[in-house]
Amino acid sequence: MSQNTTTVLHDQVEFDYEELPATTTLSMHLIAGAAAGIMEHSVMYPFDIVKTRMQVVGSPSSVMYSGVGQALKVISTTEGMRSLWRGVMSVVLGAGPAHAVYFATYEQTKSILSGNQANSLAAGAAGGVATIISDALMNPFDVIKQRMQLACTTHKNIFECARTVFKTEGFRAFYISYPTTLLMNMPFQTIQFGCYDFFRRSLNPSGIYSPTTHIIAGGMAGAVAGLLTTPIDCCKTLLQTRGASTDPDVRAASSMIDSAKVIYNKQGLNGFIRGAKPRVIANFPATAISWTTYEYFKWVITRRESNKNA
Repeated sequence: MSQNTTTVLHDQVEFDYEELPATTTLSMHLIAGAAAGIMEHSVMYPFDIVKTRMQVVGSPSSVMYSGVGQALKVISTTEGMRSLWRGVMSVVLGAGPAHAVYFATYEQTKSILSGNQANSLAAGAAGGVATIISDALMNPFDVIKQRMQLACTTHKNIFECARTVFKTEGFRAFYISYPTTLLMNMPFQTIQFGCYDFFRRSLNPSGIYSPTTHIIAGGMAGAVAGLLTTPIDCCKTLLQTRGASTDPDVRAASSMIDSAKVIYNKQGLNGFIRGAKPRVIANFPATAISWTTYEYFKWVITRRESNKNA
């Protein structure tokens, strides 16, 4: 193969990697998505614990912190550094398969809706469809994670936590927040995917592989989506931690409307923005990491497929 031909192929790979080759198998989508999901949730886990502690209602874990930094310091000094990662295995076990299905569904749906053409609306819609499926897998793991994050938790590990929740509250406890989770994540992911696609194309019109672009676009998209959906996240947290509450009103909540009423009655409108700062702080790097990891795998896969066909 001549040098000119090699250069042309290389340039084509750099430009076309945005859309995975038609020959890419489902397993490749799954691997890329799983890697992105585990990286996203694990790295920023301590900030997620702070968010949960700030949002929880009617529990011994309901502690008012003056800021994110102060919260991290208090938790690490009073409970130990390991407490900042308590429950992270639930995320690792759940995020892998959930994000694998998430990104695979996203790619397939976007391709169907847009016909492989640049379309931010199609990307946003595809993100919404992917959320419905992936959240069904992730919701039980998220419930276990938040129970482990509470300061009052007595669970030794995620498996013991799962058994206790199932025994005392039944299987319904793992999915009582699912409708609320969807009401949060549908707009979150639609906003995130749409914003990411828009920012990525605005920052990098040529479409060449650019980690810097993916970091900035992913971070901005995650921060915007995280901020706008914080009120619903507060309702979700209440539902997922209600079993650990000593407040009868919290324990009786069984829907997003119920949780919203409890939050408003006990904390006012400010209750719906609690945890917004750590949520944004966590989402910016988390989504940046997720998209950068995913785009890297897409790039590697595309190069490998192109080299096979060369």
